[in-house]
Amino acid sequence: MSRIVRPYGDTTGDGMVQMSFTLPVPHDKRAEGAALQLAAKMGLDGAMLVHAKPIGENYTFFVVYGATTHLVNLDDVKVVERDYPHFTPKEVNDAVREKLGRKLTVVGACIGTDAHTVGIDAILNIKGVAGEKGLEYYRELRVVNLGAQVAVPDLVNRAVDEGADAVLVSQVVTQKDAHLHNTREMSAAFREALPPGKRPLLVVGGPRFDESAAADLGVDRIFTRGTMPSDVASYLVHRLVFERQPAE
Repeated sequence: MSRIVRPYGDTTGDGMVQMSFTLPVPHDKRAEGAALQLAAKMGLDGAMLVHAKPIGENYTFFVVYGATTHLVNLDDVKVVERDYPHFTPKEVNDAVREKLGRKLTVVGACIGTDAHTVGIDAILNIKGVAGEKGLEYYRELRVVNLGAQVAVPDLVNRAVDEGADAVLVSQVVTQKDAHLHNTREMSAAFREALPPGKRPLLVVGGPRFDESAAADLGVDRIFTRGTMPSDVASYLVHRLVFERQPAE
């Protein structure tokens, strides 16, 4: 199987891609020409404008379609692979009960000005997401969901008060890299408040995070698009139960 691939549009290997963007110009013929000029400068050959719609008075949304000459070598693609087993809810509950001997406490929140709780609720709330139950469904997990717009000092204090084993933070707002600034502020606050052996596991998630940036942001794990509650539960049990158990 070839490890070199090109985008597929109408026929195999034709390099056709569809791209969308917004320009800060009113919608007219000049705006459409500007969109095609931008597409050409971005390397799309024979770009066609397939959609243009004004967004208010001074902005226009475009969709263009054209061929790129670039190739992708799959051997050069670097990703963060899952390095822990996937457990069922029963396996999670059994492991926590038998090996930890108490409930595992998880504190979750959206920090800073982020008011978008859809991500943290999908992971924590019992209703979960896409037919999969959230962490509240797990009998041996004690979940404390602080909701939206939680200040970092308040999160740290609550995590300490609750004896949190893990802190989960969701960040959807990404303007001016707010998710990165907030995460660094949070990890620094936990480092200042607690010594290494007493800190909870720090986990962040959101659609715009880079999974490979955990060390740079000072957290233990980053989850991105497509993460399910069982992924998070499995990771927590792997790190907090199995990895911390002495070898038999």
